[in-house]
Amino acid sequence: MIVDCHTHIGFASSDESVAGFVNSCQGVDTTLVLATPENNAKNANKDLRNFLDSRPNLIGFGLVHPLADNIGSRSLGGLREMGFQGLVVYCSSGAFHPTHTRAMRLYEGAVELNLPIFFHNCTPMAPGDILEFAQPMLLDEVARSFPDLKMIVGNMGLPFLSQTLCMLSKHPNVFADLSIVPSRTWEVYNLIVQSFEWGVMDKLLFGSGYPTAMPGNCIETLLGFNRMMSGTNLPIVPREKIRAIIERNTLALLGLNSPSA
Repeated sequence: MIVDCHTHIGFASSDESVAGFVNSCQGVDTTLVLATPENNAKNANKDLRNFLDSRPNLIGFGLVHPLADNIGSRSLGGLREMGFQGLVVYCSSGAFHPTHTRAMRLYEGAVELNLPIFFHNCTPMAPGDILEFAQPMLLDEVARSFPDLKMIVGNMGLPFLSQTLCMLSKHPNVFADLSIVPSRTWEVYNLIVQSFEWGVMDKLLFGSGYPTAMPGNCIETLLGFNRMMSGTNLPIVPREKIRAIIERNTLALLGLNSPSA
């Protein structure tokens, strides 16, 4: 099974954008769609839910801002009842520290309801985003306090790759989304080689970051990784290790239900 664990869709855009999203899902078995804070969490979640209703092969992650939204068990349970199987938080753009008191209460509720959390602190960032809140090492206290919480560090935690690798090697339930930009050859190389050298390839989940990149292009780039390095003396990574990322059973790792076909 191929699962794209990181995609977005904007609902203020045209029907062509929706068609483009649907087309991007070709070639993968299922896709995780993360709610985007274009307006507010309530509207973002409602728009995403309406989009998913006619597309049962997709899995939605609902948006929560712990400083602005109700984070009680009833509200989180309401997201579960809406059909969302996980949560997405935006610490840097939402201007909240990952271990803020209200954020910690959110994580407690997520554990109770078996909701994994995607920490979306990815580049590119807006001038007003708080870069320090994007550091994966700030999630260490979260992982220590809630060892059963399934956590996904978005976009490998860039630009803080070393922190992400340390978190992956330290905590059993911390994973990272390997969403690449195929044209950034040197960045792709470093992401994969350093993950291999740290021994955390089994903690990487395939993602495209759509609309940043198309999943098909990402898969092609990853499978052709060693070919990119031919003619050089640079280290390579066993192809089966890379293929395992693409074919990883992400749903089982995160405790997600398989969507209807």
